[in-house]
Amino acid sequence: MEKDLLELHTLIDVHFDQRKKDEEELISLKERIERRRSEKAEILRVRAEKEKDRQNRIAEERHRKEEEEAKKKADDDIKKKKVLSGIGANFGSFLAKAETRRGKRLTGREIKKKTLSERRQSLDIDNLREDALKQRAQEMWTWIYQLESDKFDFMEYMKHQKYEITVLLNRIQHAQKL
Repeated sequence: MEKDLLELHTLIDVHFDQRKKDEEELISLKERIERRRSEKAEILRVRAEKEKDRQNRIAEERHRKEEEEAKKKADDDIKKKKVLSGIGANFGSFLAKAETRRGKRLTGREIKKKTLSERRQSLDIDNLREDALKQRAQEMWTWIYQLESDKFDFMEYMKHQKYEITVLLNRIQHAQKL
């Protein structure tokens, strides 16, 4: 029995020694984990600072370039004004006269708009009586009839022109063959 008790005490001592070693190992492991966490946090903080510094440098560089461009543009504008004022008022008036003499060439769309605005008639029928409305309708019908007849005349004229051009081209081709 004493032997069993002694053996039990040795087993208990071994168990407590093993438990003490395991606790020390656990504590050292926790300390290592905590140290790694703090190191990683420090590394992340340093990276964030570096990124912030880099972004600030980029922003400052961009701002500096914009200021330089604005300054350069202002200088160019000043030079242009000096040159234009140096040319003199006579040249400016000459350009204005030349522009009025030459006139502005109108595009097809502008020609159509101008023509339509000249031809367009306002209705002005808000305050008209029945007989005046009938008279206005008759005037508009006459006007539309005139426009349609003009359109027909122009179409016939274009057909005639196309026919003459075709005849001339045929004559030219026949003359070239000879």
